Amino acid sequence: MADFNPGHQMSHPTFGHMILARLGDHRPGLLFEQERWTWDEFVRECAVRAALLGNLAREASARIEAREQPRHRTLHVGVLLDNFPEYLFLLGGAALSGVTIIGVNPTRRGPELAADIRGVDCDVLLTSTPGREHLSGLDPERDLGLERAPIEIDSAEYRRELDAHAGAAADPEGEFTDAGRDEGTYLSLMFTSGSTGAPKAVICSTGRLAMLGHVNFRGLVPEDVAYSAMPLFHGNAIMGVFAPCVAVGCAFSMRERFSARHFLGDVRAFGATFVNYVGRSLAYILAVPESGLERDTRLRIVFGTEASAHDRAEFERRFGVAPSEAYGSSEGGAVIQRTPDTPPDALGRSGEHMDIAILGPGGEECPPANFDADGALTNPGEAIGEIVNRTGARLFEGYYKNPEASAERISGEAYRTGDLGYTDAAGFLYFAGRSGDRLRVNSENFSAAPVERILSRFPGAVVVAVYPVPDPRTGDAVMAALQLLPGHEFDPDAFAAFLAAQPDLGRLWCPRFIRLLEAMPTTATRKIAKPVLRQESWLVDDPVFTYDAGRCIRLDAEAARALRVDYARHDRSPAGY
Repeated sequence: MADFNPGHQMSHPTFGHMILARLGDHRPGLLFEQERWTWDEFVRECAVRAALLGNLAREASARIEAREQPRHRTLHVGVLLDNFPEYLFLLGGAALSGVTIIGVNPTRRGPELAADIRGVDCDVLLTSTPGREHLSGLDPERDLGLERAPIEIDSAEYRRELDAHAGAAADPEGEFTDAGRDEGTYLSLMFTSGSTGAPKAVICSTGRLAMLGHVNFRGLVPEDVAYSAMPLFHGNAIMGVFAPCVAVGCAFSMRERFSARHFLGDVRAFGATFVNYVGRSLAYILAVPESGLERDTRLRIVFGTEASAHDRAEFERRFGVAPSEAYGSSEGGAVIQRTPDTPPDALGRSGEHMDIAILGPGGEECPPANFDADGALTNPGEAIGEIVNRTGARLFEGYYKNPEASAERISGEAYRTGDLGYTDAAGFLYFAGRSGDRLRVNSENFSAAPVERILSRFPGAVVVAVYPVPDPRTGDAVMAALQLLPGHEFDPDAFAAFLAAQPDLGRLWCPRFIRLLEAMPTTATRKIAKPVLRQESWLVDDPVFTYDAGRCIRLDAEAARALRVDYARHDRSPAGY
């Protein structure tokens, strides 16, 4: 990929410059549970890590120099941790020393976890005692490609290493290397959420993270306190919250792991004024019974992605703050922002300096969506296409050592999101699902997201997922998974009546299979893990119902056997895609 070019000048060209700008700032910087650091203290902690990382880089110099591409010749440090302060100290230290931090997903296990670590050329792996349990059964050299055993940050050995470099805290600027000053140095590799396939490692240079700190500040001021509900290994927490906090000089707060039950208590205890979220986080927060204290907070900015219009409205009712949203990704190639006049179910309009369009398979621009009097989309086959930023290629730095996946995102100067969408006559953009969310029923193509928006109206539904499974004869059958409020009983007759009463639910959009789950499978960023749902299909122990001819009926053992015979008769398999 080409070197990153944000297209405008910034006061801090690298994240290392941005970190050092906080030296001497004695306002609150990092808040973690009961621990507190000022920004000045934070920078000095980063300097100690920079010295440690520099020493590790010298030890691994021969291995680093053997890499094929010059841009890859930095120490690669895998960090297998939950949200601990050490994670951020290491990131800041890497920005000063010119090292690459790799956020390893702590929810992965076994061969998948090994493939993640080995595939990004980890030279050193830092973890914790619980993290070592995740690595159980994996040989550091054979499975992970490491030359030394993982280092535990809560060990006496690691503490001795930090103590040996404590002198760096007296002069943090002394740890700022030439690689740290190079805007193109890879500061971080951030894995995608894996909601549609295997996670890929997104490259984020130190120049790009500095740029994101400047542009993602969302009205924050130094007196603000941001609360991050997202895991640090994912781009949202670092790019969307931590980097802006460093740029502005406001405090960044977090807990070890997201907890919907503790969300309100954390917001109140930290005095949070800003909260971010991704995926179904709002739905889980709203599933916690009201306490009457929701409006007794300092919240003034709530920002995220992918919450339903219902959940945004309910959050505003409870907390007195309206969530705002934008469409984006760790890759950074396309941004869509909500405006005050954006319809409730729309994403918004193209972000600043973006030329976003909905393109068909041949690169042609899709016509606007048409809606009938009931609001139903009448031309999904024509209107739904891929969301493409026609000038976004320069914003995407690529996937690490994955040229095929990188090439799928780039077409000349355009950045292809791989996501589906459509526009209305007024030019507002709508999300229609991931590339794997397209369904084909009776030769009609449509996408899952509009169906999910309709089904989420069902009383008691916390989370809804719609996805394709094999039809017994040909094409796809629509399947919906529902997670209901605790204690809420599913009434099949009420659900059938609900489907019949939705005027904008297309005839072919009605789910043939309905699965009830106590907990929806999700990625670490609380996005629904649809590959898991598709693979499991209706072949599960959870309650499954079928819907046909206006009736919703429990799929019992006898009906399941008959259905399997029907699949076999047409040489089809009920197993998911």
